[in-house]
Amino acid sequence: MPRTVFRLTGNDRLEFLQNLVTNDVNGLKNGLVYAALLSPQGKYLADFFLVPDGDAILLDVDSQLAKGLGQRLNMYRLRADVQIEVTDITPSRGLGTTPTGAFADPRHPDMGWRAYDGRASVDVDWDAIRISHVIPETGIELGPDSYILEVGFDRLHGVDFRKGCYVGQEVTARMKHKTELRKGLVQVDISGSAPVGSEITRDGKTVGTLFTQSGEHALAYLRFDRAGADMMAGEARITWAG
Repeated sequence: MPRTVFRLTGNDRLEFLQNLVTNDVNGLKNGLVYAALLSPQGKYLADFFLVPDGDAILLDVDSQLAKGLGQRLNMYRLRADVQIEVTDITPSRGLGTTPTGAFADPRHPDMGWRAYDGRASVDVDWDAIRISHVIPETGIELGPDSYILEVGFDRLHGVDFRKGCYVGQEVTARMKHKTELRKGLVQVDISGSAPVGSEITRDGKTVGTLFTQSGEHALAYLRFDRAGADMMAGEARITWAG
């Protein structure tokens, strides 16, 4: 999917982002930081990579979310010494050893590397890799009704529970420490196929939603208390090990 890259400059850029996003921006000294911006109610608004770039920070986001994210960042900016501009940088990515000038994808070692210097991307079946490690994709598994812990952000190094306050932090912390997740994104086996977004049912009740598929595996968002044998998505049979 097309990506948009913002450049943030100004003396307050680190503090500005630290007060907004789910992850610790100080991690930029070690490479990419994967993070999200949430609503005050703790719902997902956008996920992105923060990239160290000398006296600036790049923000790499799905282009579908770029306009809204830019507007929201400018709304929060107020009097902070932060400048936000859209660049013409096209991110690239690939597998194998991270080349000089590129950055390891922080979500999982098998997601390879990302670069921002104009090099070509490597053609890879990214969906198969994402399904194997239950990694959600913007605009598919990640949508406006998502809570980031239900789609595995803590496992994907996208949230820091020790960094202090950020928008939506109270709800996220409460879900982490005081509740047991009853719904979530999981890998399932699939026999047959069905469109992304298909309803998964069992015994006439809605169990969840089917998302990305590759071969005999898929990602699905399930209600754990209803999931079990004989789940269907259209004509496709769904099996979850639990």
